[in-house]
Amino acid sequence: MTVLRRGYVAAPLIGWLWTFVIVTTVAVTMSFATGEAYRPSITLAALFGAPLGLIVLALKRPAPVAGLTVLALGATLFLGTGPLVTGAEVGVLPRAIAALVAGTAIGWPLARFLDDMPRGEMGRHAFEEAAIRFLTGTGYIFFCAIVLIPFYVMVMTSLKNQAELMVNPLDFSIDLSRGWDLFSSYAELLTQFNFGWYLWTSFYVSVLTVVITLLFSVPGAYAVARLRFQGRAAFSRSILLIYMVPMIVLALPIYIAFSMTGLRNTILGIVLIYPVTTIPVALYMLQGYFRGLPAEVEEAGLMDGLNRIQVIWKITLPLSLPALASVALYVFMIAWNEFLLAFMLLDDPSKFTLTRGIASLNSSEIPRQHLMAGAVIATVPIMVMFLWLEKFMTRGMTAGAVKG
Repeated sequence: MTVLRRGYVAAPLIGWLWTFVIVTTVAVTMSFATGEAYRPSITLAALFGAPLGLIVLALKRPAPVAGLTVLALGATLFLGTGPLVTGAEVGVLPRAIAALVAGTAIGWPLARFLDDMPRGEMGRHAFEEAAIRFLTGTGYIFFCAIVLIPFYVMVMTSLKNQAELMVNPLDFSIDLSRGWDLFSSYAELLTQFNFGWYLWTSFYVSVLTVVITLLFSVPGAYAVARLRFQGRAAFSRSILLIYMVPMIVLALPIYIAFSMTGLRNTILGIVLIYPVTTIPVALYMLQGYFRGLPAEVEEAGLMDGLNRIQVIWKITLPLSLPALASVALYVFMIAWNEFLLAFMLLDDPSKFTLTRGIASLNSSEIPRQHLMAGAVIATVPIMVMFLWLEKFMTRGMTAGAVKG
């Protein structure tokens, strides 16, 4: 560790590692986008990145470093000896794009990582700051990759036709000359596979689940947070015990009970069983929020002649709108994405939820692009809703955390 705390040692090491991270990212991205061969080389990344780290240590100016890196990486790409190895079939324009993106992504951040790093001995603070900057940049790239790559593969596959998938299943580029025919899988899902009805079924089942969950969880959470009764502490601690029992253990009893009562293969059965899985988490979230609300406000309402129900309706609920919004969104997401119960209880295609309908596409007789298109249809609406209402969810989940 003492050796690493020298600028002329730490800078080449960070330059090597950061170069390998970036060329790996660019190689994966360009391969997915173009369908052509790009490959990172850890050895050549060391030969390229280590000297670059020393150059950055000497210059410490982002713009010149980024420009120099673009030129150097571009030269090595065309010579075929750089850290980003390309196939012989890769054209001039893709190589130039790869050099521009990789060079900028290597040079500019690297200058920021090594900012204020001395050339010789450095203190522990300077070394840790450079290491943290590097690890933070690597973490951002890794997180974005694990989130975006599966989504990108899913979307690109849904835009293919059967012939393209048969030729090269790993080619995730798209042919824009097909025009609106790119979306033929989506049109076929809506017209031939009844996915419009699956969307509507999932929507109103999720809304009903939210309504039923709030009807039970609001008074239950309020009682745990405000009222004094025997067994209150034990009930509060045991709310989430249901989640300690795997749902697969309860699957057989639920299936038998619903079959005997005639609720299997009905929307009513789904609407009755979904809140069983969502009410405990809603109770847990809301009781913490209710504890954080000032009790004096409710006591003032009681002194003014309001009964307990009126206090909840006119005082507590208006103050709890952020928490109610976050709980409603969370419950909606659970109901929208629920698969096991729908798969177990629904057999009639006219009653399928969206996740059950997507499962029916997982067949050798149905083209894979239809399955991916169904996954996109299921993912995008809930993603848009989450991004739109995320501020309410964050506010509701954190509010009352100090007092509760």
